Amino acid sequence: MDPVADRISDSPPPASAGPPRERPLVELRNVAVGYTDPSGARVEVASDLTMTLNRGEMAYLIGPTGSGKSTLLKLLYMDVAPEQGAVRVGPYDAGSARPRDIPMLRRTLGIVFQDFQLLPDRSAYDNVAFALHATGVTGREVRERALQVLAQVGLSHRAKARPSELSGGEQQRACIARALVNHPRLILADEPTGNLDPRVADEIQKLLVKVNRQGTALLMATHDYRLVKAFPARTLALVRGRLVEVDPESL
Repeated sequence: MDPVADRISDSPPPASAGPPRERPLVELRNVAVGYTDPSGARVEVASDLTMTLNRGEMAYLIGPTGSGKSTLLKLLYMDVAPEQGAVRVGPYDAGSARPRDIPMLRRTLGIVFQDFQLLPDRSAYDNVAFALHATGVTGREVRERALQVLAQVGLSHRAKARPSELSGGEQQRACIARALVNHPRLILADEPTGNLDPRVADEIQKLLVKVNRQGTALLMATHDYRLVKAFPARTLALVRGRLVEVDPESL
């Protein structure tokens, strides 16, 4: 049983705290999404997702495994399309986005995965540089920007190491560097501390909070309520296919 769901009734969907001064960076309105499983049965992931996230804001997305956290993030980087409702990230709207718009959207995002997804045959530096080459950056700028973000995440001394030579925390720092190198407006972090022990998880969380305080919006999916309470921010719980705002101290 999910302790959050046990305490929450069918409350109205959350809205941003107070009227935003400008258009939200992220907006989901009445979004439904699901899939067909191998047996042909319909599986509903969410039925009425509604939320906004402002520029520079930080928010947690919580809920048990299988509640739809990863699917919500995929909606935002448009790897999954809504079956109904509206999804908008910056100027990009899922309802009107053309195939060529999706790579442009993703250049404005930084994505951090639980399982790192680093290229195993390349160094930490090369993994970061690859993200720049993929967006057309060339020459001296690649080296300058890659080294800058590796320093920002405290990984300059491990720039030449391959993923197999890095600890779990170092691999996640490399992932965060890769996410930061294109100066994203928004970082989407999917259980970024899920494979780390508590001490290393705290270090990674401090790094993400620091990045947010420097002006990058952050939406982090997690089931680690300890981290949410230790580093409190706006918290959205996925409950029965809807989003409900909760007090981190209540977790």
